[in-house]
Amino acid sequence: MAKYKDFEPNWYQGKIPADSWRSVFKWGANEKIKAPRENLFKLVRDQFGLSNDEFKQYTEDLGLEPVKFDIPIGLSEAALEKFRAIVGKEYVRTDDYARFSVAYGKTMYDLMRSRHKIAENLPDAVLYPDSKEQVEQIVAFCTEEKIPLYVYGGGSSVTRGVECVKGGVSLDMRLRFNKVIEFNEKDQCITVEAGMSGPALEENLNDAIRRFGAKRAYTCGHFPQSFEYSSVGGWVVTHGAGQNSTYYGCIQDIVLGQDYATPAGIIHTDRYPRKATGPDLGQIMMGGEGAFGVLTHVTLRVFRHMPETIKRYSYMFKDWETGQAAAREIMQSEAGNPSVFRLSDPEETGIMLHMYGVMDSPLRHLFSLKGFKAGEMCLFLGFTNGEKGFSKNCARNVARVAKRFGGLWLSGAVCKGWEHGRFSDPYLRDTLQDFSVVMDTMECSVNWSNMSQVHRDVRAHVKSRPNTICMTHMSHVYPQGANLYWIFITRMSDPEEFKKFHAGILDAIQKSGAAMSHHHGIGKMFGPWLEGSIGKNEYAVYRALKRHFDPDNIMNPGGTLGLDIAEGEKHYP
Repeated sequence: MAKYKDFEPNWYQGKIPADSWRSVFKWGANEKIKAPRENLFKLVRDQFGLSNDEFKQYTEDLGLEPVKFDIPIGLSEAALEKFRAIVGKEYVRTDDYARFSVAYGKTMYDLMRSRHKIAENLPDAVLYPDSKEQVEQIVAFCTEEKIPLYVYGGGSSVTRGVECVKGGVSLDMRLRFNKVIEFNEKDQCITVEAGMSGPALEENLNDAIRRFGAKRAYTCGHFPQSFEYSSVGGWVVTHGAGQNSTYYGCIQDIVLGQDYATPAGIIHTDRYPRKATGPDLGQIMMGGEGAFGVLTHVTLRVFRHMPETIKRYSYMFKDWETGQAAAREIMQSEAGNPSVFRLSDPEETGIMLHMYGVMDSPLRHLFSLKGFKAGEMCLFLGFTNGEKGFSKNCARNVARVAKRFGGLWLSGAVCKGWEHGRFSDPYLRDTLQDFSVVMDTMECSVNWSNMSQVHRDVRAHVKSRPNTICMTHMSHVYPQGANLYWIFITRMSDPEEFKKFHAGILDAIQKSGAAMSHHHGIGKMFGPWLEGSIGKNEYAVYRALKRHFDPDNIMNPGGTLGLDIAEGEKHYP
């Protein structure tokens, strides 16, 4: 990051102790810290009517002390001994740090509780399995003894998906359950353990020639913003989507086969690309978020790795409606789908121009010269993937459509600026939150026909909180609609105040008629809205699945998918 020309806040740049609260709630690697660009800092400061003096001293706890609390363990010594016999003595931990390290995900409600040193909904023990057989033994024993069982993959959940509301045990898959089981170049697929991280998967595929004796390099094609700190299993059980999904597909398009350990027994789905053998069991299991069983092995489609064929683009449209019309035409023109596809609304456009250095470049002079107005114009960026001719033709079609709708070409430089920060931007949350500036996200799925209304309704609720920034972009785009993704920034310190504000946004999404989630999943935080969103009769199918797979409710209990919450806690439109 370039040095500030004027006042620079006292961003925390010091060492983060490995056993500290901050090491759990911060994003990513302990040694990595990211502060905003100077013009982004000034924008946020001015939005909240703050002075430089208010950025000289931290207003929130930095969380540098060791994790410590006094919450007793509920498991018997006999149960702990059984788990030690399954996974090994050193892979059963009951210390404070281990228990807290898997308690929360990464929604702002989790981070705020961590800042306040609120340790709740903890497992009694953390287990680190090494094989599918060990996971199956753990599930069998927990079923027999009725011990609640949770799973922690990468920890990037923003829906309270991993929280151990009923105690019991949590399986931390990061340490040992992360191996390649099989690579099949002929069928163009790979089978891995569910705890494998995104980067590890991609490294294996990019290096397939050396590691597996393959003829070429491959890619997973799945790159969520949480890519560096999320797991394959997490992608699958939450119905995740990567930023390149418009070309490669979301995770349900990439998964071929799955294995689960459930209280009702082992579930194995085959790897055939299509079949007509009744309802698709793989699709039934996907999105279960651990409520039916533990995902062990996953078989994924893989794709040829051809980074040299990427064609980057960025355009500016005069307003949100024009940008939507252009985006819809690109997706409905049947000229091939771009890979990354991102259209920002006016408020996000203004902030992105600051975040990715556009306002520090000569491009800033073009906008007024061409009649594009701040507060109205919308930034469209992305790139194409695939075979050289396909990628080139797809980019040409994007250019043709953009020109037809009056788009101003900005070159591929803006897209490269976005790429540079696509996985590191979450680090900004830590530095901003030290001064009580909080940033979080929400998303939903819409059709083209209701996109403007959903955007308007949800944005109205977010902006009803004074001095709140509300950015929106569409991504994960289809001929029939897209994902709308909100990023909101406000000043707040109280976790319960945040929870209430967050619930109001969920109410607005539900009442607008959008799907409650496109790719973040439901977890325990969104659970109260699910039945009201999909319908009572439809939701009864989820209940039937739960009764079949987990009649004693030991699998991720405490609100997952809203399955075991009281009627009075539910939200209906």
